[in-house]
Amino acid sequence: MELFVILFVVLFIIVATVRFKLHPVFSLTIAAIASGFFLGLAPEKIISQMAEGFGKTLSGIGLVIAFGSVIGIFLEKTAGTKVLTDTVLKWVGLKRSPLAINLAGFVVSIPVFCDSGFIILSSLNKTLSKKSGIPVLFFAIALASGLYAAHVFVPPTPGPLAAAAILDADLGTVLILGLLVAVPVSVTGYFWARFISGYISISEKEEDNDIEEITGADKKPSALRAFLPLVVPLVLIALKSVANYPTRPFGKGIFFEITDFIGNPIIALLIGVFLAFSLGKGHPSKEKNDWIGEALKQAGLIVLITGAGGAFGAILRTVDFASILDLSSTSGIGGLLICFGIAAALKTAQGSSTVSIITTAAIAAPLLTTFGLETVSEKALGVLAIGAGAMTVSHINDSYFWVVSQFSNLDVKNALKGHTLATLCQGLVGILIIMGLYLILG
Repeated sequence: MELFVILFVVLFIIVATVRFKLHPVFSLTIAAIASGFFLGLAPEKIISQMAEGFGKTLSGIGLVIAFGSVIGIFLEKTAGTKVLTDTVLKWVGLKRSPLAINLAGFVVSIPVFCDSGFIILSSLNKTLSKKSGIPVLFFAIALASGLYAAHVFVPPTPGPLAAAAILDADLGTVLILGLLVAVPVSVTGYFWARFISGYISISEKEEDNDIEEITGADKKPSALRAFLPLVVPLVLIALKSVANYPTRPFGKGIFFEITDFIGNPIIALLIGVFLAFSLGKGHPSKEKNDWIGEALKQAGLIVLITGAGGAFGAILRTVDFASILDLSSTSGIGGLLICFGIAAALKTAQGSSTVSIITTAAIAAPLLTTFGLETVSEKALGVLAIGAGAMTVSHINDSYFWVVSQFSNLDVKNALKGHTLATLCQGLVGILIIMGLYLILG
């Protein structure tokens, strides 16, 4: 009966989101309430569990999501994203420019949503194609793949950030392992783009004029200033994880205390915010305040979805899934595959990677002990397995699919061949790497 209830409410989330366009905040909240009643919980228990799940999930990541959004919007509005891309192109060279655009997309997507990142950077595809003589489709799929890899694996992107909170995984460990997984997954998309660009072509209805720069050249930040808001928080969070490793490599003195404090994601991202503020030098104060308002508005929606997912997860934690599903013999790798499969099914069915990650994390949280995923690294790998599933696959019910196809002049058939199959390859490579890491770290 309990299993039937869970399947029913998950189906409800999918249908409500896809068919009736109900916002995930409401579909997840209704699912949580319905689950509670169907599972026989008293009304007071339902409310208390939801409130606890909502608050606990957001207590550690609400401000992190908000600060990450502010960093992203400042990079976007000040042309910092294009500076990052130009810098990567200089490092890699024009001949390898599709790889450069892939890696640039990867870097940009850490603070900026992949949809926005593609819209911002897609104007470079045609220019690079003309300069290098390489098909523009190669650049389009390579860029889309790079953006997508960071979107599902690397905090402070909201999906993996929320999953880490729900699964009680160490964020620094998720970040370090996420980068180890995400970079080869990003490059997998590059190789697929290289292969498929020889078999399909983009329609001829391309615009002759390039998209104008977001800001004048005199206001563009330097490469160092553009990278600092990204790199500094990531390094600080990673250092905190290293400092807290059981062997205590930094000892327990003043350096440990400082690293432990400034490496807290809230403090690290706050430092990143002030570094991002320096990018707005020369812009009017009112304009910068408007950017902050826009960023916090975007963050608010993600925070509410994440909190609603936490409330749903708190209700599900009242169920003993281990005994119901007889998962006592499921190994760690088996558990990772189950997390991957649930996320992939949800992603394919309803389109949103973030909703897939949050919903799957809520379902998987009470099962981690049963799966034998209890150590710091194992919980982090559980988060990444969910992320790998949540990128498998992006197709016609995903807004990102339409952003990639429309801004690349791809018809639906060719977008399915180019973009959708790229996400399939990326997801499969991702889970294989994650299983390999489990064997190595275990």
